[in-house]
Amino acid sequence: MSRVRKAPRSSVTDRPSRRALMLRRLRRFVRPGVVVGGLLALLLGLRIFSAVGATTGSVGGWRERLGGVGAALGLRVRHVVIEGDKTTPRPLLDAAIGVFRGDPLLGFSVAAARARLLTLASVRDATVERVLPGTVLVHLVERRPFAIWQHDGKFSVIDRHGRVLAHHDVAVTLREGGMLPLVVGAGAPGHVAMLFRRLARYPEIAARVTAAVRVGERRWNLLLKSRTTVELPASGQTAALAHLMEFQTRIALLDRPVERIDLRLADRLVVRPYPPSLRGSTPAVGTHHSARRTRRRHS
Repeated sequence: MSRVRKAPRSSVTDRPSRRALMLRRLRRFVRPGVVVGGLLALLLGLRIFSAVGATTGSVGGWRERLGGVGAALGLRVRHVVIEGDKTTPRPLLDAAIGVFRGDPLLGFSVAAARARLLTLASVRDATVERVLPGTVLVHLVERRPFAIWQHDGKFSVIDRHGRVLAHHDVAVTLREGGMLPLVVGAGAPGHVAMLFRRLARYPEIAARVTAAVRVGERRWNLLLKSRTTVELPASGQTAALAHLMEFQTRIALLDRPVERIDLRLADRLVVRPYPPSLRGSTPAVGTHHSARRTRRRHS
């Protein structure tokens, strides 16, 4: 007696319905969607509570709560990446940022961290960002050395705006960055940028300057490589430099053995040559070289 075999189930009848297939596909995205949605809700909540807290003063408490929720979802600081830090010590930057590995990523204020960074003498600008899921990204724009300031027997590195760069060693700066102009005297840092902007219009004069001395916190004396001192007026410095350049073009004044060039008078230029003894000849006995007799006036 032959055995009757049951017909195999049709693959068509066993195939899941469209609805079941759709549900299976949706389940794959449910968990990531919930996580992403939760993160977006946290970030939106942080913005809302920050705006509200600006008027109510309650930002800190809400930020701590959001940070705690975010940390429970795995949003903790894993890396603090700093870009542009060439001279500022890393421990100083870490203290200013105030965020360390393991801290809640949403539990700190990026605005407050940036404000603390801007208090550092060597930092001109800074940005602080959160990068999900666990990175704090900091970009710095450091102040660049512009000149060496000598005052009260001390040397300091200053930037173009006259701010002292406390973490710049003078010797290291000169060795790595080349020669920088020397400015001397009280009040010099606050006026050095304007002086060198004016000198930049006259490269032939600027190339000869080795130092600039602030006199009475009102005006400048320029010390040249030839040991000549150029006295600039308290006002009208641009016109005075143009006058000096005119005489350099006409008679090569800066190439002559001149001790002092006085540009403080608007309508004339006063030149005092070196005494003959300093030019290789010995003056006759009894000869008196006063400043009045050795001046040459050019109107």
